[in-house]
Amino acid sequence: MADHGPQSEAFLVTRINGNWQEVHALRVDGPMTIGRGSGNFISLHDEKCSRRHCELRLTADGWLLNDLGSSNGTLINGERNHSSALLQEADILRIGATELLFTEDPARVTAQASAEFEGLLDLPGEESVDEILERRRETGFLAGDDCWDQSAAGQRPGFRCLFRLINEMISATSVRELADTALKGLNRTCDADIGAVLLFTELPGESSGSMTLQLVSYRAPEGVPYRKVSERLSNEALSTGEAVLGINVKNDPTLKESRSLETMDASSVICAPIRSGENVLGLIHLYSLGTERSFNTDELEFTLAIADEVAPLLKSLQHRDELSESFDRVAEEAQSLRRLLEVETEMVGHSEPMRNLATEVARVARTESTVLIRGESGVGKELVARAIHFGSPRREQSFVCLNCAALTESLLESELFGHEKGAFTGATERKAGKFEQADRGTLFLDEVGEMSASTQAKFLRVLEGHPFERVGGQKSITVDVRVVAATNRDLEQAVRDGEFRKDLYFRLQVLELTVPPLRERVSDIPILANWFLERLAVRGGGSPKTLSRAAQLRLMQHSWPGNVRELRNVIERSAIMAADREIVDGDLKFSRGFEPASVSLSPVSDDGTQMSSDTPPPPLEDVERQHIYRTLIWTGWVKREAARLLGIERSTLDRKIQKFDLQPPE
Repeated sequence: MADHGPQSEAFLVTRINGNWQEVHALRVDGPMTIGRGSGNFISLHDEKCSRRHCELRLTADGWLLNDLGSSNGTLINGERNHSSALLQEADILRIGATELLFTEDPARVTAQASAEFEGLLDLPGEESVDEILERRRETGFLAGDDCWDQSAAGQRPGFRCLFRLINEMISATSVRELADTALKGLNRTCDADIGAVLLFTELPGESSGSMTLQLVSYRAPEGVPYRKVSERLSNEALSTGEAVLGINVKNDPTLKESRSLETMDASSVICAPIRSGENVLGLIHLYSLGTERSFNTDELEFTLAIADEVAPLLKSLQHRDELSESFDRVAEEAQSLRRLLEVETEMVGHSEPMRNLATEVARVARTESTVLIRGESGVGKELVARAIHFGSPRREQSFVCLNCAALTESLLESELFGHEKGAFTGATERKAGKFEQADRGTLFLDEVGEMSASTQAKFLRVLEGHPFERVGGQKSITVDVRVVAATNRDLEQAVRDGEFRKDLYFRLQVLELTVPPLRERVSDIPILANWFLERLAVRGGGSPKTLSRAAQLRLMQHSWPGNVRELRNVIERSAIMAADREIVDGDLKFSRGFEPASVSLSPVSDDGTQMSSDTPPPPLEDVERQHIYRTLIWTGWVKREAARLLGIERSTLDRKIQKFDLQPPE
């Protein structure tokens, strides 16, 4: 506080015999005296208090207490003071039997009042008017402008009633509860017989901006039915934006003709607008029945004060309701997306390589170990990672993806670990990294082999359970994340070349899965193609298109260098461009330079002769065996050239030759 000069806002809270009674806001424009005389800023009815006991003033050093030559002095925290002293936060002054708490923190006033005033400000809802008035005469209210003015013709609610009611309103959790709380407090404080809160709401089915007043809360004596409030008063308050006070309704020429007021037998009325800037959000109506008493200007001011407090609370609750509705909507959408993701994690195919992979995924998913997924680009490594996540105990938590090859070194570190506001140019706010977003879930890092050396080191520490800091931050963050990494790079060679850390390589290679390329599971191609056609139909809302036999055979003849990703693109492009429900051979459009050779509809035997169109088509594995055998014959059994034409590795070709028991011709 010394760095910013003395606080100008300060309070003295009085306590007698352990009960807090009054809160006094100190003035900054001159000295304030405390004494027994009625002319003091704070008047204490205590025999040990001098007529002018002491004074308070704001100086450059802070709030200064000067004793004015009092007989008994002033105790500060139990020590007697006969001269001057600078007051500190939470100092307790004692004059006779009265204690005064000094504070510059309004929150401390609120806390003290909430805790200590509870008994004093307890306003039971079933008190009679006489009991309320008697209690008000006994307790009194604050000195100064916010006092209970005993000399006034009407009783005036003061600061403590306002404070208590606002505290009750703040705790409201809905618009209805806020209106009920405000109305209950107004009825008991202003001694109103009937009260109503009306708020504007949009009419359903009408154009934006069409509004009407809707009853939100209504209070009346038991057995008195609800009657519509005065439209005349409402229109006047709405048109002027000012409150209306009717003291003697029955004799007021502007109001006595009101049918609703006559029906209620109202003798006095208050109609106060609930204002937010220049906009009126609603109205508060209070009615006094019979002729026993009328509302006065003090009660009008109190009602306006409550109406002014209702407005921001009302907008806050409405905003919270909108956020709650938005959250529910987003949660529902997230659940729908989660269900869609679970569908999209289905690994399609019935070939032996896919059956083996599905078995391995099921075993791996049940563990918490790090997984390294290998495979060529486009084979579906992310699909396998999703299958691991949704088959694991973490399935209800987040699955977060990051492609390490798509970002620069600095951006990759920021994406992984997050950054603080101002950490670098463009960091306009704090951002949580992927590790934080995936806490208790799974983090999938694609192309993990593309990480820089410095990022690899920090990544390794997090994998080993160490905390990390956001970029530009100092706070340590610990997360519980399962990492699934993927790469199409030869990590062993990268380790030998010094481009990938050996310790990180062994930390990632706890469990390893290899996704086979599409050319090694040719029998899955028609199944995958039809699955993509079904997904396109679901998104487009129509019936799925079909593939002709010639189109299927041509798809199976292709080497698919882009793997499943390429197949998906070809199917989507062909489905859009095909003129009929059936996709024929001519509808298939491949990437330039990768078109497969034309395929005859009539299969050929091993000796190359055409088979009859009446002959049933052979199994897909026979087609694959035949294609490999013919390629080997074409190349004169030069395996390196045959592997190049087939688009597979030499080791893969050797496995195929062994699997199909292929022998060179004599």
